[in-house]
Amino acid sequence: MKRPNNRLDRPVDPNYDHVLGPPDAPITLVEYGSYDCPYCRAANEKIAQIRDQFGDRLRYVFRHRPITGSELARRAAYLVEHARTPKEFWDAHLKLMSRSASLTENDLIAVANDLGLTEEDPIKAEEAMKGAMARVEADEHSARASGVMVTPTFFINGRRYDGPWDESSLTDALLNRLGHRVRTAALDFVSWGPSAGVLLLLATMLAIALTNSPLEQVFDWAWDQKLGLAVGNLGFQMSLRHWVNDALLTIFFLVVGLEIKREFTVGHLAGPRSAALPIAGAIGGMIVPAGIYMTLIPQGGWAHGWGVPMATDTAFALALIAMLGSRVPVELRIFLTAAAIVDDIGAIAVVAAFYSDDLHLGSLAGAAVVVAGLALLNRAHVYRVTPYALLGVVLWACVHASGLHATLAGVILALFIPTRPPADLRGLMIQADTIIAAEAQQAGGVLRHGPSTMAMRTLDDIFDRIESPADRLLRHAGARSSYAILPLFALANAGVPISHDLWSSHQLLFAAIMAGLMIGKPLGLVSVAALAVALRIAVKPNAYSWLQLVGAGALAGIGFTMSLFIAGQAFPNPSDFGAAKIAVFAASAISAIVGTVILLSAKNPEEDSEGEPNNGVSSPDDE
Repeated sequence: MKRPNNRLDRPVDPNYDHVLGPPDAPITLVEYGSYDCPYCRAANEKIAQIRDQFGDRLRYVFRHRPITGSELARRAAYLVEHARTPKEFWDAHLKLMSRSASLTENDLIAVANDLGLTEEDPIKAEEAMKGAMARVEADEHSARASGVMVTPTFFINGRRYDGPWDESSLTDALLNRLGHRVRTAALDFVSWGPSAGVLLLLATMLAIALTNSPLEQVFDWAWDQKLGLAVGNLGFQMSLRHWVNDALLTIFFLVVGLEIKREFTVGHLAGPRSAALPIAGAIGGMIVPAGIYMTLIPQGGWAHGWGVPMATDTAFALALIAMLGSRVPVELRIFLTAAAIVDDIGAIAVVAAFYSDDLHLGSLAGAAVVVAGLALLNRAHVYRVTPYALLGVVLWACVHASGLHATLAGVILALFIPTRPPADLRGLMIQADTIIAAEAQQAGGVLRHGPSTMAMRTLDDIFDRIESPADRLLRHAGARSSYAILPLFALANAGVPISHDLWSSHQLLFAAIMAGLMIGKPLGLVSVAALAVALRIAVKPNAYSWLQLVGAGALAGIGFTMSLFIAGQAFPNPSDFGAAKIAVFAASAISAIVGTVILLSAKNPEEDSEGEPNNGVSSPDDE
C-alpha cells in the first residue's frame, strides 16, 4: 500500500539525524527547515520554549530543506554539516538561526570560524564538502517524499502537523489532546478516497436495519414529523424527510452545479477533444438504460420510472476507483469523473422536465425575477457570497411553490455564483507579507495585543481575492454535501421493508431497473464511446484498454443517490417505491462487484504492449 504523503518518509535515526533529546522520548518533533527562512527563525524560539516545557519527554530533530533559489540558505546548510560533533552542529545551528535578524554572509563567516574551516587542508575540505552536500540532498529527498511544500514543516510522531506554529497550538498537538485527536481523525477519514462512499453505505445499511427492526414505526414517525415556521395563520411546514429531500438536497445540487461549471470552464470538459469521449459515453449510458426500461415496461403505472436507471452515483463509483488504486489508470478515473458530471446534468434535466408537479405560472415568474437579480449581481462583479445566498433562499421558495422540484434552485444558483480572473498571486503575497511584517514590528507596543482591525480586514480582502466565491462555496459546501447531506438523504430514503411479497408482486419492475443499470449502463457507455472514437469525434487515451473501459461502465451502473431520488418522484405508491429501492440496491451491488472484478483482472496496456505506442487515436480495433 502506498504511504500517505503526510507521513514521515523514514524514521528518525539517532546515529544519522541531528537529534536533541533522549532516544526513548514518547514525543518526537521533526522539523524540515531552512536557515534563510524567516518563519523557521521565528519558530526556533517557540521550539526552545516547547523543549523547556516538555524536557525529556520530547525529542527534537532538524532536517534540511533549503529555500528554493536561495544560495545563501544552501551554503548555510552545507556549512553546518561540517560540524564534527553534535555539540558543534547545534552551536552552529543556533548561531545561524539567531545571530542576525536575517541570514547574512557575515553569519556564515562567523560559523565557519567557529568550526575551524578557514585553514583546513584542501583535500579534506573537498571530501567534507562532498559529504555535506550528500547529507543535505538526502534530507531534501526525504522532504519531497514526505510531502513537504513549505518551511518550516513539522512532523509529530511521524505525522505531518498542518496547524498553526504558535506554542499553544503545537503544545496541544504534541500532547495529543482531545480536540487535536478529533480534528486529526476527521482529516484522516476525509483524506481517505473511499470515505464518502463508505459513509453513504453505512447510512444505507442503518436505514435498512432500522426499517426491518422493532423500531420501524418510531423511525418512520421521526421522519414524518412536521417542522417549519408559523406566524399567526401564516406558516410553512414540511416533514423532516421533505426538509432533507427538498431543502438540504438543494445544497447537494448546488455543489453538483458548481462542479459542472468548473469542469466546463477549467476542468476536464473545457476542451472539445478531451470532453467528447466522456460526453458520448455518458449520453449512451443514459439513453440505453432508459430504452431497456421502456422496452420491458412499455405502459402502465410503472412506465414513468424510466429515469431511475439513468443515473450514476458519483460517490460510490469513485470510492471503488480509489480503493482499486494503481490498478485504475489516472486517465480512466478522469473519464469516469467527467462522465458522471455529464450524467448529473442529464439527471437534473430529466427531473426538471419529467418529474415535476403541475406548474404555477405566478411562482415561475417570481423565480424568473430572482434569476434576473442573480444575473445582475454577476454582471456587476459582486464577489460577496451573502447577496447570492439571500437571493438563493428566495429562489428556492419560488421554485418550490412553482411545481418544479425545489432542488433545481441549487443548480440555477450555481450558474450565477461568480468566478474571477486569476489573481496576481505574487503581488497579493507581497502585500500580505508587508502588512504582517509591519504588524509584527508593532507587536511589542504599549497596549497592543495583536494585529490592528484594519490589517485584519485587509488580509481578509486579500484572501477573498485569491479564492473566488465559487471555489470557496465548493470547498465548504462540498464536504458538507458528501459527509452530512448525502448520508442523511440515504438514512431518510433508503429504508425498505424486505419481504417476499414485494418481490413476487414487482418482478417486472425489478427486472426493468436492474437490467437498465447492470446491462444498459455499461452497454450504452462503451458502445457510444466506441462509436464516437470510430467516427473520430473523440479520442480514447492509450493509457487504458477497452476492457478497462467496460469495467468503468459497469461501475457506472451504481445508481443509488440519484436513482433513489428519481424513484421517489416516479413512484408515489410506497410499495412501488420500496421495490424500486431494492432493485437499485441489488443492481448497484452487482454492478460494483462486476466492475471491480473486471478492473482487477484487466491489464494496463503498458503491461503487455510490445513495440512503440501508436500515440494516435485509439479505436475499438486496437484492443
